[in-house]
Amino acid sequence: MSPFTWMDYLFFGGYLVASVLVGLLFVKEQRTMKDFFLAGRSMGSVVVAISVMAAMFSGISYLGGPAEVYQNGLAFGWVLFSFFIATPVTTIFILPFFYRARFITAYQYLEERFSLPARLLASGLFILRVLLWLGAATYAPALALQQATGLSLEFSILATGILTTLYTMMGGMKAVIWTDVMQFGVLFGGQIVILLVAVGKIPGGFGEVIHVAQTHGQPMPVASWDPTVRLTWAGVILGGAVLNLVQMATDQVAVQRYMTAKDVKTAQRGLWYKLIVLVPVLGLFYGTGTVLRAFYNHHPDPLATHAIDKADQILPWFVVHELPTGMAGVLVAAIFAASMSTISAGLNSLASATMIDFQQRLTDKPLPTDERQIWQARLWTLLYGVLVISLAFVVGTLGTLVEVTNKIIGLVGGPILGMFLCGIFIRRVGAQAILIATVLGFAASVVVNLQMNLSFLWITSVGTGVTMCLAFLLSFFTPRRPVTELKGLTWQQRNDED
Repeated sequence: MSPFTWMDYLFFGGYLVASVLVGLLFVKEQRTMKDFFLAGRSMGSVVVAISVMAAMFSGISYLGGPAEVYQNGLAFGWVLFSFFIATPVTTIFILPFFYRARFITAYQYLEERFSLPARLLASGLFILRVLLWLGAATYAPALALQQATGLSLEFSILATGILTTLYTMMGGMKAVIWTDVMQFGVLFGGQIVILLVAVGKIPGGFGEVIHVAQTHGQPMPVASWDPTVRLTWAGVILGGAVLNLVQMATDQVAVQRYMTAKDVKTAQRGLWYKLIVLVPVLGLFYGTGTVLRAFYNHHPDPLATHAIDKADQILPWFVVHELPTGMAGVLVAAIFAASMSTISAGLNSLASATMIDFQQRLTDKPLPTDERQIWQARLWTLLYGVLVISLAFVVGTLGTLVEVTNKIIGLVGGPILGMFLCGIFIRRVGAQAILIATVLGFAASVVVNLQMNLSFLWITSVGTGVTMCLAFLLSFFTPRRPVTELKGLTWQQRNDED
């Protein structure tokens, strides 16, 4: 029997309708490709910061973060400090290169620095990775909805995919960004409500939470350089930094949001603001797992009693069974809608990469009218929406959400990060060297994942490291471009004029 009341359903349905309506408000503002993919380059730094954060965390983190801590302890929560490495690297060293020519996709830089095949390879790997990532992001709210209301997983996946595809198709990037902002506020507020309610029902209150944080599972990473140990300080901080660099510095989902800012200074401020806001947000996400562990130490544990099948279901279970009538509906809708924001962000970025990096770049025909280009973008969004829905049906067999997501990012994202770092910092690397190294870096990531018991936090570093080392070695045996052709494309020549 569904634990939802009629009031929960009312708030749940109303919130979802509101999310879609906000997206549809911007249909008439889509007049050019710049409007559809970059929101007319009109966004301020605060909006950029919130949008990037909402797109990258949303439903997967909302469920997977607390579940990881609930099951294994706080050790993974220390990954927060890896952002203090990834953010400055992205903001200072990488972001200015995307603004040099006001690119729409991150991979346009790779063509200018290396070659067209390098751009196509990176964009193709991005499309593969984000399709898999969005499959996990679609599965997350479906899991929550199934546990909370009794609706089938299949129905929830279809509902998520169809609603998200609808407003992303019609409203473009402005719809994506402003729904991100709205949903982020609800998520953040909802997390605070969950913590307050849970702590109020724990004997011993906050003191008991602190005790559980210090004693449950693995409270801190292990001081070891062994890459087979699941959570070490090196893996959480250094491996986590490389993992976050993939998303922040090379991912079209994030880069496209930076490019919606008015100029590079606005985008850079947005990234610094994101780092400031990230500290309390991640603290809440991972702190929730500890609070729930403390709560269920004094109440029947639904995982131990087999009321739920996976730790990823612990948060929606608590929301539905412990929160006041009506509040459960709002917070389950928040999980659902937050994942919709991630999916919409990914769909828009997949469409931009496909159109800009492949369709328009590889055709000799004149560009169609703005109106026709927008409809082509909407058709690509629809196609990717269908693919994401299909992929979501297999994600549940792959493991916990945290590990699934990070493995997907690591396998495909590591070699792409290696391409960008070589392009910016290793001037001698040419087109042939980077292509060969990237393919071998991807192969190394796959082999390591299949054959070695490596922590999921190091998979990205393997792909990045192999790609960069091989590219450097191959640069001694393959052609490279004259230094005079690299003006403004490498760190050494960043201030040179064309």
